[in-house]
Amino acid sequence: MIFRPSIRPAALALLSALCVCAALPDAGAQVRVDFSLRRSLFIRYEPLIATVTITNLSGRDLELADVDNHKWFSFNIVHVESGSEALVPPFNADYSLTPVQIPAGRSIKRAVNITPLYPLTEFGIYRVRATVFDSQSGHFFSSNPPLNVEITEGRMLWQQTVGVPEGEGGGGKTRTLTLLSHRLPDETQLYLRIEDKEGGLIYCTHQMGKLVSFSKPEVEIDANNQIHILQNTAPRMFLYSKVGLNGQILDRKEYTALSDTRPALRRDTAGGFQVVGGSYVDPNVIAAQKIAPPPPSVGDRPVPLPKSN
Repeated sequence: MIFRPSIRPAALALLSALCVCAALPDAGAQVRVDFSLRRSLFIRYEPLIATVTITNLSGRDLELADVDNHKWFSFNIVHVESGSEALVPPFNADYSLTPVQIPAGRSIKRAVNITPLYPLTEFGIYRVRATVFDSQSGHFFSSNPPLNVEITEGRMLWQQTVGVPEGEGGGGKTRTLTLLSHRLPDETQLYLRIEDKEGGLIYCTHQMGKLVSFSKPEVEIDANNQIHILQNTAPRMFLYSKVGLNGQILDRKEYTALSDTRPALRRDTAGGFQVVGGSYVDPNVIAAQKIAPPPPSVGDRPVPLPKSN
């Protein structure tokens, strides 16, 4: 499927606030670009959050700005397939970025979600570099070595297509809801994907948290077609999530199993669902006891992918 951008990536390319910090000495380049990822294995449409640090070693204050056809910041991404490499262009090659200033000997650090910027939709290995163009020197500086990213697909556990109620955003259209399990090196994660297949839009691919491999998550749809998920995250530990049809997280709670029963979803009189048979874990009590529980994780929500032609 070919995607065309419906949004300008100017506001997307650099997402987090500016963080100025002391730079480490390095005699290798005038501008050092460091690039890291939380991991190398992702499923399609999952937020791919990169951390980019740009260090000014030029001995002068540095202003990074677009000049003519040169963008001051970009990613260089190639798709490796059958021994060959194909360059992956951004969704919108004519994007613009706000200039930034970096004092001599200082750094800026940014978090970037690559998913809405580049079409990493084909399975396989991608080699990714972050690149900075300094218009004052006329040189490009790239992170080295390139990082490998592997795009795969999870194992489908459940799927349902539902209508969007009138009065809500997208009312009258449909959403396809898919639960996927994805085995990472140290654990299995549960994902929820919500998409409008007819419109070619991906509303979210949320990482919902750990999933005990031998346990099947419980999933229900309420009267408003909102999604309720109860998953076993660890022995005797369960995580409940309520998610809207546009990918918004409406509720997240942890429960422990009782000695004789485990938590389960039960329909209430209003057409919704509630958790019964377990003990609610109050985060305020946990905080007061100064015990840090494993935080329930929801992957950063990517910007919806644009419509296809």
